Amino acid sequence: MTGAPPRCLTVAGSDSGGGAGIQADLKTMLALGVHGMSVVTAVTAQNSLGVRGVWELSAEAVTAQYRAVVDDIGVQAVKTGMLSSAVLVETVAALLAATPAPVVVDPVGVSKHGDALLAASALDAVRTELLPAATVATPNLDEVTQLTGVVVETEDDMRRAADAILGHGPRWVLIKGGHLAAHGGEAVDLLTDGTGERWLRAPRHAGAHTHGTGCTLASAVAAGLAKGWSVPEAVTAAKEYVTGAIAGGFALGRGIGPVDHAWRWR
Repeated sequence: MTGAPPRCLTVAGSDSGGGAGIQADLKTMLALGVHGMSVVTAVTAQNSLGVRGVWELSAEAVTAQYRAVVDDIGVQAVKTGMLSSAVLVETVAALLAATPAPVVVDPVGVSKHGDALLAASALDAVRTELLPAATVATPNLDEVTQLTGVVVETEDDMRRAADAILGHGPRWVLIKGGHLAAHGGEAVDLLTDGTGERWLRAPRHAGAHTHGTGCTLASAVAAGLAKGWSVPEAVTAAKEYVTGAIAGGFALGRGIGPVDHAWRWR
């Protein structure tokens, strides 16, 4: 692999509109200088207005894609996104457990439009099998509540949420506070491993075009880890990248447009 860039694998669903999911992950990885590879877990029919349909792939198809990539090409970091059912969560968790590479788990629960992307029956598997495999878990506030019951309205609540997520086994957790109403002028995230904490703050951009934000952030973290960076280094750089991508978000279709993955080139 002399001369090849670091290799990063995303295990997630396809977004036909190109703003989130596998498509956002691969754009992010390219923008950050790593070679992106993919395992498609589900095909969605979606656009700027919402998700029209979801077709989940079989555990056999997911396993075959994963093994094809890992056994031949190898990976230096893995990012997981939409794993719509308990069967897929369990399948992917088992694959990750046998892969000696850092893992970023984005526990995708609902789309930006409010469409459910994770079956309620899969929550236990996320808690008991997927989160323990994570080097970094990156839940947003809705996903925190979905997984732990903690309702986040303040920064102190973010600390409680982080403790609750860490209780399920990830080495680090990044609580994404972008939806925190208490900080109208700031987008505040909390990174912690349970021993120390780092608050990441950035100006909140008023634009409505934020489709793919969570996928993009998690993929940016994975890209940094694939380069060999520490978790704090990878998360700090990812926060900077996604802040610029949100600022560059653009209208597409009649609903919520995507963030701009190529903002540094425009």
